[in-house]
Amino acid sequence: MAFSSNPLSLSVPEPAFESWLRDSGYLEILDHRTSSIPNTYSDPSTTTSTNSTITSGLISLLLTLLSLFTFNPFSKLTTEDFSGQTPSWSYGFVGFCDSYSFPSSPAQARLRVHENVKRYARNYATLFILFFACTLYQMPLALIGLLSCLALWDVFKFCSDRWGLDHYPVIQQCLVRIAQCVAAVIVICSNVQMALFCALGVSYTGMILHSAFRKLTPAKQPPRGRSAR
Repeated sequence: MAFSSNPLSLSVPEPAFESWLRDSGYLEILDHRTSSIPNTYSDPSTTTSTNSTITSGLISLLLTLLSLFTFNPFSKLTTEDFSGQTPSWSYGFVGFCDSYSFPSSPAQARLRVHENVKRYARNYATLFILFFACTLYQMPLALIGLLSCLALWDVFKFCSDRWGLDHYPVIQQCLVRIAQCVAAVIVICSNVQMALFCALGVSYTGMILHSAFRKLTPAKQPPRGRSAR
């Protein structure tokens, strides 16, 4: 089932029709529609038209790549996207070779990023945790600093409950501010912020590239062999 154009164009506006496709789950149709770019007719026998076509194609690819980092990919992300089940890593997240294609326009790239970020939110969050853990493994001092901050707050909570600081809010707030300053010094001296920045940079770049190149077509299931009798 595919729509080459809006079959209800006389009665339904184009944005309303695309909204209906999105709400009805026809994301692969939206992906196909945004990939259609009007072509300009030119004489293939002339060298000038060929060069201009190649140049315009390269410019279009460059603008598409640059557009991936010029918008907020989390604008349509909600907390409900993290409450569902994690999509399959093999067939759902990675997919097959035909599950990827270069976005032909910035509009298609934005559509894919927004929808795939919502679809694979739990996978991307897991990858960030994995990248952060690998970064801490490569930076032992940052790992020690992070563990020291966690231990500091555990000690503060234990002392607060033992000494009953809830009855002395002024003293409790002063101790909280002191603990925050100490934690900030530990974080800065142990380069925890650098480890977090590296993990965020790698995971964000991987998320943008995967979500932009990943098609919105449903993941194909591998063919099942006949069960032996």
